[in-house]
Amino acid sequence: MAAASEPHASAFSAAELEFLAEDEMVEIVPNLRMDPLNFISGDFGPFRPQIATQVPLWLAVALKKRGKCTIRAPEWMSVDKLAQVLESERDSEKFQPLPFHYVEISRLLFDHAREDIPDIYMVRSLIEDIKDVRFHKIGTGLEIISKERTYALRLKNLSAMEANIVRPFITRALETFYKLSSSEMIQDSDHMPNRQAQATNRGPRRQLKDR
Repeated sequence: MAAASEPHASAFSAAELEFLAEDEMVEIVPNLRMDPLNFISGDFGPFRPQIATQVPLWLAVALKKRGKCTIRAPEWMSVDKLAQVLESERDSEKFQPLPFHYVEISRLLFDHAREDIPDIYMVRSLIEDIKDVRFHKIGTGLEIISKERTYALRLKNLSAMEANIVRPFITRALETFYKLSSSEMIQDSDHMPNRQAQATNRGPRRQLKDR
């Protein structure tokens, strides 16, 4: 992880985000018979030839490298689904729902299971287009933040990589706005008249006559 001495650096590197994404579940089709595998993170299996089962991405990649299975691309990685997401991203100011690690999952599958992904070149192109559109939205949002004073920000449906990119800028911006607000409040309090002095200082006192 990034050094603690760099509070405004990205919280995770690209490799660290990929490592976290490997815990996401994917579907594989084994080509062997094997008893359940027992790990600290859980038990997976049993494995039977041509019977699909769910395993973490890291295990799927490990079995794939050994020629023990094929990996089924997630449903959201189909050309139809990605085309719909891309169209919605272009037509809306909001970010469309996608898996939190969609960038890392797709990259791992492109690297280790490209032959298992139907229409891989179209899929890769659509994902890149989606990333470009979402980055443009992020840039537009950051430009607005830099021009307008903001004390809180809610960004829904950001992916891990996108959140990792915008976090340093947003953190610095919000801290700056908070400091500006605090300094202005101090200045206002310095110029505020002392109410107690006003209450006690009401002009010269009238002398009371002796009876």
